[in-house]
Amino acid sequence: MVGRLTTHVLDTMQGRPATDVPIQLWKLDVEHTQRTLLKVMRTNNDGRTAEPLLEGHELVVGRYELLFVVGTYFMAQGIPLADPLFLDEVPIRFGIAETGAHYHIPLLISPWAYSTYRGS
Repeated sequence: MVGRLTTHVLDTMQGRPATDVPIQLWKLDVEHTQRTLLKVMRTNNDGRTAEPLLEGHELVVGRYELLFVVGTYFMAQGIPLADPLFLDEVPIRFGIAETGAHYHIPLLISPWAYSTYRGS
């Protein structure tokens, strides 16, 4: 089995996939003090990225961070929001321990709350 990292973003306020959300994937160093930007992608009409964030030899053991830039998404929806936004960027830090596994990290988001889990 080829290991991979995938994600998708669901807009729980509107009950639909969140389209065109910028996502940054960062690799953290051992001390978690420095980050290296690996990829920048956007969600498609299904709230997913067009391809896995990492796959095969790219998926290595270590600590990572996904940064979801949700503020611009909600502003584009025409939703009345406070200034400054309550949630603008949502970072999710996680570890990859098995390079042959599928790591799926969904983000369920509204302008005021979010949740995530390791999916399949």
